[in-house]
Amino acid sequence: MTSTTCVFTTRVRLVGRGHIWRVAAATMITRMQKLAITWLGHATFIIRTPGGKRLLFDPWLSSNPMCPDAMKKPPKVDLILASHGHFDHMEDLVVCARESGATVVAMYELCDWIGRKGISNTSPMNKGGSQEIAGLRVTMTDARHSSGYVDNGQMVYMGEPAGFVVRLEDGISIYFAGDTALFGDMSLVAELYAPDIAFLPIGDRATMGPVEAAKACQCTGARSRS
Repeated sequence: MTSTTCVFTTRVRLVGRGHIWRVAAATMITRMQKLAITWLGHATFIIRTPGGKRLLFDPWLSSNPMCPDAMKKPPKVDLILASHGHFDHMEDLVVCARESGATVVAMYELCDWIGRKGISNTSPMNKGGSQEIAGLRVTMTDARHSSGYVDNGQMVYMGEPAGFVVRLEDGISIYFAGDTALFGDMSLVAELYAPDIAFLPIGDRATMGPVEAAKACQCTGARSRS
């Protein structure tokens, strides 16, 4: 859980208006549309890939005070990625998966839990693993945090927290760190996956503070390639 939103580090230009952010990539394959990123508050993002896929990260909509009212309904998406089991990252995961029919990618324990809620379209994975899904390559990375959800008054373990690296159709790579502390192996994310865009949390009490997040920007390398 975090108290604030995410930092973008990227080699493409950011254009913001209100609570909605869009990122237009500088160079795209001409037959593809532009990459677009919409921020719905906290750690919830919708990414429209150059190939037209819609990805939803960490769905927290209905009670998210930063989410615009017009965006609180479950969106039409092709893939949902959940980094961990805290309410402010997956409170609307089940309803979004049910309404959209999208495949959910998450840790095995989290996928098992939503399976018990009637969601069968899951593609569980674990840290260090990769899979091809919806025409994209998804890799699960480490994160340093906790992961649990209160269900019917009981705390349920949701597996370890994680991040994701997603390589898009045009070769652009994005790194979604989820909730995490700063850790040295972020430099391995840069070395192995060379992310063009990184989403990093700043919460201080529950995640990285500003100093640590600035160091994380350096570790990921996203800014250094601008």
